[in-house]
Amino acid sequence: MASDQTVYLFDVDNTLVDNDRVQADMAAHLERAIGPERNRHYWELFEELRAQLGYADYLGALQRYRVEFPRDFHILEVSDYLINYPFANRLYPNSLDVVERCRQFGGTVIVSDGDVVFQPLKVHRSGLHQAFEGNVLIYIHKELELDDIAARFPATHYVFVDDKVRILSAVKQVWGKRVTTVFPRQGHYALDKNEVAKYPVPDVTIGRVGDLMDYDLTTLASI
Repeated sequence: MASDQTVYLFDVDNTLVDNDRVQADMAAHLERAIGPERNRHYWELFEELRAQLGYADYLGALQRYRVEFPRDFHILEVSDYLINYPFANRLYPNSLDVVERCRQFGGTVIVSDGDVVFQPLKVHRSGLHQAFEGNVLIYIHKELELDDIAARFPATHYVFVDDKVRILSAVKQVWGKRVTTVFPRQGHYALDKNEVAKYPVPDVTIGRVGDLMDYDLTTLASI
């Protein structure tokens, strides 16, 4: 594969897609469908599964819920709601414009964590798969797969855009000056001051991903 001088790597959840809003919509739908008590229990199952897997698995949590409540057919309605969720309506403002602009300066790739059903569905339904021309990588722990990312999309320099400082710090430790880390302050992880304070300051901090429309992208490869 030919090497780009610069490749821009974008996370999905709370970087390009307002996943907090998606989750809030789902919680509201769950409460209407199965009631507040079972809604709370679903999210307990969800967090248990995330702790085991290391990523969010909404459909897997629904399966666990179904094992406990095999006669609750309202959960099938919830599954249908998730599968048909309008993810394109939850893109952050100017997300697609940012991707298009970055493409003028180098390659663009989605690098996300997630399950093998719901996360790809989200990428397709949001329009991101098309925007990134199919350049989509979904791992269990992407910060452990940097060698694979570099092999698939070789570049002189990488720009890694992610709402989690934990991820940005891990990438920086491995790639060093080879990467510029960009931290959009979006979503609950990015706004958790205690969580952010645990890690080194990213190379670039912006208020939202749309701010890259006004940023001098040529400087990102030199930071």
